[in-house]
Amino acid sequence: MSRKVSHWRLAAALAASVLALTACSGTDTKTTKSAGPVSQADIDKAMTTPTTLTFWTWVPNIDQEVALFEKKYPAVKVNVVNAGQGADQYTKLRTALKAGSGAPDLAQIEYQYIPTFSITKSLVDLRPYGAEADKSKFVDWTWGQVTGPNGEILAYPQDTGPMGLLYRADIFQKYGIQVPKTWDDFAAAARKLHAADPKVYLTDMAANEAAGWHGLMWQAGSKPYTVSGTTIGLAVNDAASKKVADYWGGLAKAGVISTDPDFTDNWYQGFNQGKYATWITAAWAPAFLGGSAKPTAGKWRAAPMPQWDTKAVAGNWGGSTTAVIQGSKNPIAAAKFAEFLNTDADTTKMFNTVQNFFPASKALLADSSFAGQRNDFFGGQQVNAVFAQISDTVDSAWQWPPFLDQSTKDWTETVGTGLANKADVAAATDQWQQRLTSYAKDQGFTVSAGS
Repeated sequence: MSRKVSHWRLAAALAASVLALTACSGTDTKTTKSAGPVSQADIDKAMTTPTTLTFWTWVPNIDQEVALFEKKYPAVKVNVVNAGQGADQYTKLRTALKAGSGAPDLAQIEYQYIPTFSITKSLVDLRPYGAEADKSKFVDWTWGQVTGPNGEILAYPQDTGPMGLLYRADIFQKYGIQVPKTWDDFAAAARKLHAADPKVYLTDMAANEAAGWHGLMWQAGSKPYTVSGTTIGLAVNDAASKKVADYWGGLAKAGVISTDPDFTDNWYQGFNQGKYATWITAAWAPAFLGGSAKPTAGKWRAAPMPQWDTKAVAGNWGGSTTAVIQGSKNPIAAAKFAEFLNTDADTTKMFNTVQNFFPASKALLADSSFAGQRNDFFGGQQVNAVFAQISDTVDSAWQWPPFLDQSTKDWTETVGTGLANKADVAAATDQWQQRLTSYAKDQGFTVSAGS
């Protein structure tokens, strides 16, 4: 499976020990007090002392970036281990943390799983190692995603997935459709296109894709999760969430969009055969689509998402971080490796050119060699420049819960099922809210109605 495919459906299959991260079990791992500021002399000593770090990551070919670090700091060796992708790695990490042995010094962790590991105090606060000085190097909203409730810096951002609209320029031209600026425009275009050709849908709103749906809620201004210690505000059925649900539920019920499960053979065929005229997706998708729908090369273009009002706002879908794990015997070297990996000009550029990651680095986003790249699959369009502008519009206030796996499961069985069955999707958000509230209370959280 591609690195770019959402891990969320894999995460729903996490072992019960991971799903049961609760307020009661929040101290099940040994923790250490945050260290005081580390001196430059201590850093210099750590980086010149023979050391081996273990780094768990699913990123392909990351040895190339690691080699740049080892060249600069030859005393420090990094043992790269693929402990599984997403959920598989998280399960092994939780097991090692509970056992008190076998955990790595560092691990790849997606933004949405930072709360899952921070509530058990499994991540090292990077402030003592100088992380605060790096804040300005990253897109603002990503820094918010790695910042804990008390100002802790829990990881370094690595890549992102600001959401936009990929569309078939040839289909739009054939049927006289303009690139939709608003969601009203989008709905009108969906009806127009499907009436003109019942075999073509303006888009597919996958009924199994909680990640993309969360991105739409994010854009709409929903605040489904607000976390403060062991108190959590749940509002997955707030007004913004219901607006999204009413909108997409209405289009699904009218039959003018499809709700095919994504990342399946039929879904891939849909792109290759022209069944879908757009994909509402993230900045990693242009590279993904270029490899999965080659017969459609040159026909696609990219644009910002349609908007609910005049202010340009985007959600995010995807991206991950590098975190230092509690219990590391070499926290200084580990913290400096995480910093180098995600701030060095060469490594950040390599993540884009080798792994096709979309950057969290402000410097790379502003680099003309990055933004100016022309994408042949998109008719020579400067797609990176489009998504770089979108990245600046991602709402920075979004929070994730410490039990995202359960929320994903409940979404799939309520909202996702409602979409697939062309039922009342707004009402399904109430079911989602009820189920998730019951789960949180059962796990020992104090639950409020949200913000």
